[in-house]
Amino acid sequence: MVDSEGLYFLTSTVVEWLPAFIGSRECEILLESLAFCRKDKGLRLYAYVIMENHLHLVAEAPDLSGVVQSFKRHTARELVQAAETARRDWLLNQWSYYKKKYKRESTYQVWQEGVHPQLIQDDAMLTQKIEYIHNNPVRRGWVDLPEHWRYSSARNYLLQDHSVLEIDQLPL
Repeated sequence: MVDSEGLYFLTSTVVEWLPAFIGSRECEILLESLAFCRKDKGLRLYAYVIMENHLHLVAEAPDLSGVVQSFKRHTARELVQAAETARRDWLLNQWSYYKKKYKRESTYQVWQEGVHPQLIQDDAMLTQKIEYIHNNPVRRGWVDLPEHWRYSSARNYLLQDHSVLEIDQLPL
């Protein structure tokens, strides 16, 4: 469970690490939802990266658990609809197959349960987590520099480019 006070490093993963965020539409669904959560749900977002099957955040909110739950519920619906529109039957079949049996209210399960929150203890840990987030695409060999990955706050930090997703300034 996430406490309402403090900055957290969060990871949300697609069930079975399935590659769900492989197109710009899927990534835009996540970005639009994060922007909505910032604007309307009190989310303060300090760093993020979207990879093909998971995302990492450094964030805080008065009700962070509720915000994350709402984010995952909304994005799951939107991602299923996008997969249906794109006729990604293989992905829909996997989401159906890996759905927890007790989840009877839905046909699919997009996200693994939980967000693996880690409370940021100090400035050194905050710096380490942000660098980890920003270097994720570099470690995967997808880009040479963190700021070259479109779906990362590295662009905000290193290029002052807030065009993909605006983030919040870190508290001093």
